[in-house]
Amino acid sequence: MEHDLDELPERPPSKTKMKKHMHDLQDIGEQLAALNKDQLNELDLPENLREAINEVKRFTKFGAINRQMQYIGKLMRDVDTAPIVAKLEVWKGNSRQHTAWLHQVERWRDRLLEEPDALTELLSSYPQADAQHLRALIRNAQKEKLAGKPPKNYREIFQALKDIIPEHL
Repeated sequence: MEHDLDELPERPPSKTKMKKHMHDLQDIGEQLAALNKDQLNELDLPENLREAINEVKRFTKFGAINRQMQYIGKLMRDVDTAPIVAKLEVWKGNSRQHTAWLHQVERWRDRLLEEPDALTELLSSYPQADAQHLRALIRNAQKEKLAGKPPKNYREIFQALKDIIPEHL
């Protein structure tokens, strides 16, 4: 007797898989507990989860912390963890999108220092940029390089570009 794959009843996940999933949720909860207040406010968390995370920060005894982390893991079962994990990855600097954005900023910095028309192109793409400030940074970075000085303005160009070029998440 042959069965179509569509007709086979779906088996529930194994106990091992369920346990691993619970541990993963608890690990995410531990990462959330390590965040500061401003970072927690950036996340869209249910109020009961936010309160549980704030409460675990007040505990000092290992047993109490452990029980609270298990409770946080339980509360996380009802939460979509994908956006939380994505934001945590960005904060850790592990996100591919974040890394790609940083590479884009680096390429713009290098182009600004090497190509005379790059600033005009940057300003047409990002009109909110302060052209005068960027010109001064570029000029100073080029002087620093020729003089063999530390790359202070080179780094400042990178920081300025991070403010100008939006990171698409």
